[in-house]
Amino acid sequence: MSRDDARTIRAGRRSVRIQRPGKVLFPGGGGAKEYTKGDLADYYRAVAPYLLPHLRGRPLMLERHPDGLDGPRFMQKNTPEHYPEWIARAEVGKEGGTVTHVVCNDTATLLYLADQACLTLHRWLSRTDRAGGPDHPDRLVLDLDPPGDDFAAVREAAGRLRELLDDVGLPAAPMTTGSRGVHLVVPLDGRHDVDTVREFARDLAETAAARHPDRLTTAARKQDRGDRLYLDVQRNAYAQTAVAPYTVRARPGAPVAVPLTWEQLDDPGVDARRWTIADAVDQARTDPWAELPARGRALGPARRRLADIRP
Repeated sequence: MSRDDARTIRAGRRSVRIQRPGKVLFPGGGGAKEYTKGDLADYYRAVAPYLLPHLRGRPLMLERHPDGLDGPRFMQKNTPEHYPEWIARAEVGKEGGTVTHVVCNDTATLLYLADQACLTLHRWLSRTDRAGGPDHPDRLVLDLDPPGDDFAAVREAAGRLRELLDDVGLPAAPMTTGSRGVHLVVPLDGRHDVDTVREFARDLAETAAARHPDRLTTAARKQDRGDRLYLDVQRNAYAQTAVAPYTVRARPGAPVAVPLTWEQLDDPGVDARRWTIADAVDQARTDPWAELPARGRALGPARRRLADIRP
């Protein structure tokens, strides 16, 4: 098969055509392995049983690289008219109108997006198919953004955030971003609106920074952070997104955002780009978030506890 040939992959009741599967999306060199569009499609087909539960019902922003990492990048929100009608969509409000996002509910959609050279899936923290809709998130995300590539600082900060979350009665799970840092994901019951959740996330981060002012900061301006780790809560705002678990990142070697156990995060051999499309499915099969409650927690009790312990 030449690089210009097409492949057809069966996914449930549908067959999805992958055009030019030999097209290189992740060039090799410098210690990084080369990966093609066909490799991307094979990965998303294999990881679909573990990835789809994190995508269903959620509007997506698609990060596309039609010519691979060396070409231009497109951040796509609105669904093009030529996308097949069987791909789910969600129309949500924006300032001055609406935007119709892709919603990925099945493996066939994942494969179609791979054919479109969509490397990374950025998901909303709310679902449009649940009560409350896009205004009521069922996930809270704390983004631990290190100064430089200091993953040891990320590991330390995650432990301190976990202690604070335990104090307010909220379970959380870590996930490498596949880039530089870690996301701490807190499942919620979806009863509170996005402004309430964002305010709580901000108060939580400020409390953590006040406990450890020499190590953590909520300063938005980089020049105000020094060598402290930034606790970013902006992903909890309306229409903001976070990388989905098991999504591929647009970096050399095709690293993957991977859920971890807390024990794995403590491993000094683990960093943000530890897993790639070559081995992320093996990690998924271990079910690292097995201990995370299936049902999200109410935010009310946590808000009251946090109010009691804030400095």
